[in-house]
Amino acid sequence: MTLIIVILLAILGAALGSFLNVLIWRLPREESIVFPGSHCGSCKKPIPFYLNIPIISYLILGGKCKYCGAKIHWHHFLVELITPLILIGVFFRFGMFDVLFFKYAILALWMIPIFFIDAFHQIIPHKLSIPLIPLGIIFALLPQNDVGIMNALIAMVIIFCVLLLLAYVYKWVRKTDGLGGGDIWLLTGVSAFFGLISLPYIVLIASLLGILYFLVFIRNKDQSFAFGTFISFTVVLWILLGGESILSFLAI
Repeated sequence: MTLIIVILLAILGAALGSFLNVLIWRLPREESIVFPGSHCGSCKKPIPFYLNIPIISYLILGGKCKYCGAKIHWHHFLVELITPLILIGVFFRFGMFDVLFFKYAILALWMIPIFFIDAFHQIIPHKLSIPLIPLGIIFALLPQNDVGIMNALIAMVIIFCVLLLLAYVYKWVRKTDGLGGGDIWLLTGVSAFFGLISLPYIVLIASLLGILYFLVFIRNKDQSFAFGTFISFTVVLWILLGGESILSFLAI
């Protein structure tokens, strides 16, 4: 039974990964995610269904468009590969028939387009960040959820107010934006899923990863970087590995 579920999740995940690639490409460009259908970003020719099979088509075509030979960005293949792996990882952690599977599967997959869009464009579309808030509230109202509605609401209010205050103080001191509105809405939405206790650790770990990346790869104090990528990455790690395991490993 487990093997069958894993196979089905792998197929579903690969298909969802293909859709997430549409979001990653079109949302920053403010294009419709429905029309037109799948097409090459370079020559604009429609991609027939038999050349639009997740993972397989990329490998067969060698990562290039069949018609114009333009390279298909590597993230298309990566997204279609990691999406089923994340789904399967959530299944092994929470089981298939638990509300927590659906809750954290949705949240983890939601982080994928946020990660890549922020990494490539340094923006987090409100169409992705703000819907996390009502979604988190809905799950908080369901029975057998790990975060109650009061915990979720209190976490959202505190996180939003604290981050908004920090953003204004930073802007007042440095005369430039430090924490974007997308980051604030993202963390507010994530807090509805995890509650008040976990959020400070998630923010702390994401900040440490961001600082490490900044020191190793950027080093220019005047250059901004995409904090949302580290938030989304940390959220997925927190879901797959469990907060207790991560904190024990880091001895926090």
